[in-house]
Amino acid sequence: MPFDNVISRTDAGALIPEEASNDILKLIPKESAALTLFRRMTMSRKQKRLPVLSALPTAYFVDGDTGLKQTTEAAWSNKYLDAEEIACICPIPEAVLEDTDYDVWGEITPLIAEAIGRTFDAAAFFGTNKPATWPTAIVPAAAAASNTETRNTTAANGGVAQDISDTFALVETDGYDVNGAVAARKMRGLTRSARNGDGDILPEVTADSWYGTPVQYPMRGLFPTGSGSVEAIVGDFAEGICAIRQDLAYKVLDQAALFDDEGNLIYNLPQQDMVALRVTFRGAFQVANIINHDNTNDATRYPFATLLQS
Repeated sequence: MPFDNVISRTDAGALIPEEASNDILKLIPKESAALTLFRRMTMSRKQKRLPVLSALPTAYFVDGDTGLKQTTEAAWSNKYLDAEEIACICPIPEAVLEDTDYDVWGEITPLIAEAIGRTFDAAAFFGTNKPATWPTAIVPAAAAASNTETRNTTAANGGVAQDISDTFALVETDGYDVNGAVAARKMRGLTRSARNGDGDILPEVTADSWYGTPVQYPMRGLFPTGSGSVEAIVGDFAEGICAIRQDLAYKVLDQAALFDDEGNLIYNLPQQDMVALRVTFRGAFQVANIINHDNTNDATRYPFATLLQS
């Protein structure tokens, strides 16, 4: 765990004016895929209870004019949204700030926001550093429900187009409609290359739309690589829920001391003429996985499926 990172004069060299150029080449922050695609809620406390339908009512024919009507019931179970904090502190010497012609905080804050979004996505989709209070991440949960399809390497009969259709079918068999997909960027090339037996392009599968469903490529660098790794996630994204307890909050520190996890002093901001930007975000993630008549088994029913590399 890093506690001694700092923006040094070398790191901020591109922000210090030189005769050669004033231009800054910076990353374009991307929104979190989870916060963009999943259903959004707000929270007023750390935990929010979410009643989810868990048993469906049944109706019966009545036997004759005086037959007895049978009883039925519905049931709900509780799922919980637990807000967890994602944060970082970015120290920088005041001398470095003074020697720049740019708003350093204005340059760094979008990148920190992007980093927080990537941390959220990595936990929600892949389980990377997932808080214990959050449910099983989407990729391992889809695997546990047997909602995985392995991509064939052949190009015959559309190749990847058939693989995508089969992945959709896993979600549909569980009673959900696929309304979105996120994929590794290499899927762009694979879908562009999809052909039928006569070598014609398949219009139903393009780089940006699979069978009428929009495809996004937001999680650059988060998809794993290698045999058996996930290349795409499809599903009913309305079943995913993101709740925000506290949106991004920024605070500039100038009278603080920073320590590592063993209590060792790393930076004394006023003594070392430094300032630090503290950024925090609190959010929660959950999957409703609401019962339906196509699959009433909670263990095998899941609103997402994954396409794996062969």
